[in-house]
Amino acid sequence: MSKTEPEPETAAPRLPGPPIPSHADLFLAFFKITLSGFGGTLPWTRRMFVEEKRWLTAEEFNDVYALCQFLPGPNIVNLTAVFGSRMRGATGAMAAWAGFLIVPFCVMLAAAMLYERYGDVEAVRRVLSGIAPAAAGLIVATVAKMAAPMFRSFGPAPIVLLVTAFAIGLMRWPLLLVLIVIAPVSIALAWARLSQVRR
Repeated sequence: MSKTEPEPETAAPRLPGPPIPSHADLFLAFFKITLSGFGGTLPWTRRMFVEEKRWLTAEEFNDVYALCQFLPGPNIVNLTAVFGSRMRGATGAMAAWAGFLIVPFCVMLAAAMLYERYGDVEAVRRVLSGIAPAAAGLIVATVAKMAAPMFRSFGPAPIVLLVTAFAIGLMRWPLLLVLIVIAPVSIALAWARLSQVRR
């Protein structure tokens, strides 16, 4: 009887990562976000990138958004440029910008003309007053989702920073001074935590 040769060990196949979006994908993704993003586009952007398309992990999204917080200009517009350039370079940033800004630009022009004419109507004021709590609720829900990975990674330290950040609104502290203090502290805590994990 002939000896049967042992079968060579085969490595487990690697799971393919999410595909890099094309320029058309970037344009259509941000175009869809602007059509859905009533009350602010941050919740819809995170849902699409992290939960639906899986272009970024929750931690990566937090990192990119944290960078955009410190750049001049609107945070979500900065995120559009950073993500687009990360995926497809400068042309990717332009495609993302176009998809993100073309609808709001046209809508806000029309809204400004309508508000100038009908802004004093009582019904319009009531509608705007009713929209505000819904927009605030979307932001609070997104903050909770973004905070969850940080609490898992860094323990109770983010709670201290979160309370300090809320103090900006409650105690009227200057935003620039608070950021100057919080940024080095948060970086030091993250550095210390990563050092412990590597050990």
